[in-house]
Amino acid sequence: MIHRPAAGRKLEDRLLKVISACAALLGILALAWILLVVIEKGATAINWDFFFHRTLPTGEAAGGVGNAIVGSALLVGLAIVIGVPLGMMAGVYLAEFGRDTQFGTAVRFSANVMMGIPSIIVGLFVYALLVKPMHMYSGWAGAVALAILMLPIIARTTEDMLQLVPNALRESALALGAPRWKVTFQVVFRAARVGLLTGLLLAVARVSGETAPLLFTCLNSPYWPTSLNGPVANLPVTIWDHAMSPYDDLVRIAWGASLLITVGVLVLNISSRLILRRSAHE
Repeated sequence: MIHRPAAGRKLEDRLLKVISACAALLGILALAWILLVVIEKGATAINWDFFFHRTLPTGEAAGGVGNAIVGSALLVGLAIVIGVPLGMMAGVYLAEFGRDTQFGTAVRFSANVMMGIPSIIVGLFVYALLVKPMHMYSGWAGAVALAILMLPIIARTTEDMLQLVPNALRESALALGAPRWKVTFQVVFRAARVGLLTGLLLAVARVSGETAPLLFTCLNSPYWPTSLNGPVANLPVTIWDHAMSPYDDLVRIAWGASLLITVGVLVLNISSRLILRRSAHE
């Protein structure tokens, strides 16, 4: 065994700690800078009209993003309805039935790959799958694109949370004569409910600010959403449209919408961490 002087090892350890601390500080400063700029520029747009008026035609002074807020809520809500059940079923299979099978390994690998796929690729895929054959952009296509982005996050989170449940709990329920499916959904799910809720919040935070998939699928609209069978107003594309405008009022509204999404994502992330911390102390 090669003997290394203690002084050299201590110096290397301190050097790595300093480098790690500097890298972490750099990331925190960058995040703080972004937040400060968004708050400074976005706060000027926050008023009653901003929340309760729809986007008005270019050049008009008044207007808001009320229609985009409603449209984004509809798209994300429909994406939850589509993606969460599928993702949870995939996670249940990986954790309970296909943990050591070749098919389960393939599904797990595919989910990991999907988590790293750029969102614009998903938007292009849904465009070719739904928009082009139907010859129209629609809110349905946008919700499907967001659901695909949510699917691997929900699947992997569900698998991880279910695997944290002790096997003794499963064995006790099975010993009482309960069927496997009932043990999974009434015992294991109940024990892992906090972690599953956290995964849902993280998935919603992941897709709530996506712009590229919506550009390929549902575009945008200046009207209040009354149907998903056509373009639907949404916050990310509204920000993209207004930020490119030469009019200061529209740029200001874009900053306000950016602040709204940023606060929403922060609230979801902080909520998920608080829920996990609370469950760890229970």
